[in-house]
Order: sequence, then structure tokens, then C-alpha cells
Amino acid sequence: MTFSLQDENRKSKKLKSPPVRGGVWVVSALLAALLLYGGWNFSGKRAAGQGPPLNARSIPVVVTAATQGDIHVYLAALGTVTALYTATILTQVTGQVLQVPFKEGDKVKKGALLVEIDPAPFEAALLQAEGQLARDKALLDDARIDLKRYETLAGQDSIALQQRDTQIYLVHQYEGTVKLDEGLVKSAKINLGYTRITSPFTGRIGLRLVDPGNIVHTTDANGIAVVTQEQPITVIFPIPEDNLPSLMKKLDARENLTVDAYDREQNRKIASGRLLTADNQIDTTTGTVRLKAVFTNDDHVLFPNQFVNASLLLETLGGVTVTPSSAIQHSPKGTFVYAVKEDQTVTVRWVKTGPSEGDLISIEQGISPGEIVVVEGAEKLKEGSRVEAQKQAAGSSNKGN
Repeated sequence: MTFSLQDENRKSKKLKSPPVRGGVWVVSALLAALLLYGGWNFSGKRAAGQGPPLNARSIPVVVTAATQGDIHVYLAALGTVTALYTATILTQVTGQVLQVPFKEGDKVKKGALLVEIDPAPFEAALLQAEGQLARDKALLDDARIDLKRYETLAGQDSIALQQRDTQIYLVHQYEGTVKLDEGLVKSAKINLGYTRITSPFTGRIGLRLVDPGNIVHTTDANGIAVVTQEQPITVIFPIPEDNLPSLMKKLDARENLTVDAYDREQNRKIASGRLLTADNQIDTTTGTVRLKAVFTNDDHVLFPNQFVNASLLLETLGGVTVTPSSAIQHSPKGTFVYAVKEDQTVTVRWVKTGPSEGDLISIEQGISPGEIVVVEGAEKLKEGSRVEAQKQAAGSSNKGN
């Protein structure tokens, strides 16, 4: 009997124990659900922009105020310095070089003697042409005198009219011969003048390509020297065809457009000039049009075939809202900045940007002058983040060019 009662107690304990463990699991599940709901509710309020908790950690950022200023709109391109005039000095007659009086690299004036070719053969040719002209003029004069006689005799019916007519045509023949001789004399004088080769304009002469004693020919391709005019001098550079309409309006209005030339690194301005003209056609392979700017080049800082960075000041936008370019953020939805509110939290402000100059960019819509924007540390921010703002150091964002 005792064994049976113990067995019954053990069975009753086994039957009652499972409900106790099931109740513990139910309570635990309810507590977890409450915690999840509370966290979701808190996160939902944060996502809805209801602000961070009072004990939220502030994110250090660098800020600056949007200002009102001017933005210069530039068109920049790589340009080539080109001499205003370039002449390869070639001989127009064949002969021996007697002297090359110029000094290489010197500035030569218009009409200065550069090369002298032996003139003796050409002087002899001129003398021969002049002698032939004198002889034919004498024959013409004699034929004219005979014609006057024949006309008198023909009027008296003393000679046949055919003889008079023959004399008339002989006079015309000699007149043609005299004109031919005059042309030969003129040609001989021109060739004699070609023996003295002079500079066609004032400029700088390059290295000598022919020495005295050499025979030069009219078929020589290299020439004797090259003269370039460097004062003034020009720079040719391309711009995209999309900028051509606005540029042509200013050219048609005869506005004086400034062009600056910078070195290869674009750190140092070499010279300033003005836009001269635009080419009359667009390059279909590049979609660009060439512009030509002229520089006085008084200090000889520009040299033919030198590469420079040309910067054309197209227009100046005055009184626009300006911020550092580092304040601009990008997302798939568009362009925005983080604006700092009075409670030291940030808000997303969608903006429309305009032309930029150096480290500054114009804001056409979304930000007004005086508003505070984040320029450093924006990668850690989101809508409603609390920040610890530090002002941007003066001079850390400068205008370029």
C-alpha cells in the first residue's frame, strides 16, 4: 500500500509541473514584446523628426554663414600662344649668300636687312634688258618716221597704199616689242631687289638657318630664318559650343571681355588681355569653337607655341547667395545642405546651385544670406542631429582665380 501511494504522488507532480514552466514562457514573451514595442515607438518618434533625446551626444562640426556677394563666371580652357604675325624668310631668287647681318634672337624692325644675295648676275640681267629696250625704242622711232613719209606719199598717190599699211603694222609690232622690253627691265629690277631680303614687320628673329657662302634656291623649304611678332601676341583656346550663343551676344554688343593667362598649374597669372574674336565655324570632331585673345606682352612673358590656361570672364553675377562648395551635399533626391537651427540641431535644406568660382558656389534657391550651414563633418549628420558648431577659420575658403 505504501508503495502505491508514493507512486501516485510522483505521478501527480509530473502532471502539475508542465503548467508552471509554460506560464514562465508566456510572461517572458509578453515582456519582450513590450520592450520591442517601446523601442519601435521611440525609433518612430526619432525618425519622424521629433528631435533627439535631451542626453543625445553632440556631433562636432565646422560651420559658416552664407553670404551675399559676387560670382565671376569664367570659361577656362588650355590655350596656345600664337604670334600675331609669323613669317618664314625665303629667297625669291637663286644665288650665293654674301652676308647675314642679323643677330639671332634680336628684335628686328620692319625693312631691316636680313640676308644679302650676290647681286652681280641680276645687275647684268638688268643691264641687258635695258640695252634691248633702248634698241627696240630706236627701231620704233625709225618706223614712225617712215610711216609719216609713207602717209604723205600715199596722199599724193606716189606709192601704193599697201606699202603704207605695211609700215603701219610694223610700227605696231615695234610698240609691242618695246612693251615686252619694258616688262623685262621691270622684272630684272625686281629680281635685283630680291637680292636684299628684309624683315616684313617688326618682330623677333629666330635662329639662322643659312650661313654666308651657301647657295640658296627658290625651292628651299626651310627658309633662311623665321620672324615672329610678339608685341602684341595672341592666345587661341577652345570653348564648348553650348557657351557660344551667350558669348556671341557680348561680342555683337562689342563688350570688352577680359581673358587671363595662367601657368600650367593654374597657380600664377601670367598676363591679362582681351578677347579679340571667335572662329567662324565649330569643330565637329570636338564640339568646340576656337577663340582668339590678344595680349600686349610688354614684358615678354608670353612666347609663341607656349601652352597656357586661358580664363575668359564671361559675366559677373552680383548680389547672389554664396557658400563654400564643401557645404554642398548630394543624394539621389538632389542637392542639399545641412542648416544649423537655433537649438543647435540640423535640418536638411534642398538647394539649387548656380555657377561657382574657386571654393565658392552660388545658391539660387534654398538658402538665404546669414543662414548657418555645415561645411565639415556633414558625413556624420542626419535630419535632427544635435551638433557642436565651430566657426570656420577665416581665409580657409578663398575665391579662386
